[in-house]
Amino acid sequence: MSDNEVILEMKHIDMRFRGVHAVDDVSFTLRRGEVHALVGENGAGKTTLMKVLVGLYSPNAGEIVFEGVPVKFRNVGATRTAGICMIFQEFNQVKHLTVMENIYLGREPKTKTGSVNYKQMFEDSRVVLNKIGVEIDPKTFVRDLTVAKQQLVEIAKAVSFNARIIIMDEPTSALSDTEINRLFETVRTLKAEGKAIVFISHKLEEIFGVCDRVTILRDGRFIHSDLVKNINESELIHMMVDREISEMFPKEESEIGDITLEVKGLTCKGVFEDISFNLRRGEILGLSGLMGAGRTEVVEAIVGSRKLDHGEIFLDGKKIVNRMPGDAIARGIIMVPEDRKKHGLALKMSVKDNILMSALHKCLKGGYIRKNLEKKYSSEYMTKLDIKADSDRQICSNLSGGNQQKVVIARILNADPNVIILDEPTRGIDVKTKADIHKLMSQLAVQGKAVLMISSELNEVLGMSDRIIVLHEGKLTGTLKRSEANAERIMQYAIGKMEEEVH
Repeated sequence: MSDNEVILEMKHIDMRFRGVHAVDDVSFTLRRGEVHALVGENGAGKTTLMKVLVGLYSPNAGEIVFEGVPVKFRNVGATRTAGICMIFQEFNQVKHLTVMENIYLGREPKTKTGSVNYKQMFEDSRVVLNKIGVEIDPKTFVRDLTVAKQQLVEIAKAVSFNARIIIMDEPTSALSDTEINRLFETVRTLKAEGKAIVFISHKLEEIFGVCDRVTILRDGRFIHSDLVKNINESELIHMMVDREISEMFPKEESEIGDITLEVKGLTCKGVFEDISFNLRRGEILGLSGLMGAGRTEVVEAIVGSRKLDHGEIFLDGKKIVNRMPGDAIARGIIMVPEDRKKHGLALKMSVKDNILMSALHKCLKGGYIRKNLEKKYSSEYMTKLDIKADSDRQICSNLSGGNQQKVVIARILNADPNVIILDEPTRGIDVKTKADIHKLMSQLAVQGKAVLMISSELNEVLGMSDRIIVLHEGKLTGTLKRSEANAERIMQYAIGKMEEEVH
């Protein structure tokens, strides 16, 4: 059996939602022993196409041929039984159960008396985890694992089904560089065993680093498919967005003004210690570091969603205490959270309601909410951020990830804050939307806003920051001006070398 043998064909798939053409006559071919990247902007139809494959959606037209036989999967369970597993962005795990219980959930090995055979489950789980080179105790509770290890447990679960096709939807969106490399090793191991991997990603370096073939979708349509070695980055971007993106990081020169936010000796025991830095008007300050360095926790303390043990916060020279996020918002400090679905959006509310909730008073006149003012402000920010939705009444849960992120940012901008904290502002979104958000960040700085940006992507930190501060295990290890920053120096600070050691 050749590794080049076709294992799956999706032919002329058509999928509509309430008249919206999510997938329009798309064909997709997958071969054994290959890692096949599926790429495109948010809303291009990538995840929808794979949900059709695994039986979550029933297509309006088209045919699926698996191992030479036409198939029609009615649900995810039937697909898994056949040997096709999809690992979703939001893991479907039971956090209070152990690793082995999650791997064999619903198909636990039984003793002769019919009770669960935990001894066999432990041994089977250990074999599966070892097979993909993962060192996790099968008896560990999933809630105690890092996101990266939870991801690997999902892969182990797929392997335990003897899956011949494994679909990974944005598998690295919450992982550090070290964890990503570990995941790639696992992917290569699976590939060597003849597994076919569908790898949905927005990160170009991953596509060129681990994938053999790439298929590009745009606006629900098939654009191109080829071996990765036959295509370069600029060609790939152009096919994804149908326009040239010559500048992914459109950083404009801004006038750096006075210090507006300053923190001194911020300490939260066991999380971060003695953090001091300042942020100026017109400045984009990058906050870098590996996963677990304490980046998000520091800004949570600043906005009042995490309690400090020690330290002081100053706004325009005056000491402030934010006991809750509402205090920070009232003072003009607003944060775009890392997890937009959990903390950034009211998913069941409309685009309009999400945008306006930050400053509803702007729509009041004579004690009443005026619909014309609601329309004015929602339309203004939908246009300004190029939010793609049927209308401002569309429910946010039905938007693509990139457009959801734009709605979160629109809500923040509608409140007109002076200090804007962006935690992973471009995580899990396509290259065009990334460029849009980078341009917006730059424009905010030019307007005199103070921007504090947390990012796990070194290129983003280097491309957008006027200054960069780096954390390692809850301590500030280095501060760099834009002119002296490079990836190597940031990584040296991120792994724990102090400023005096690097110079």
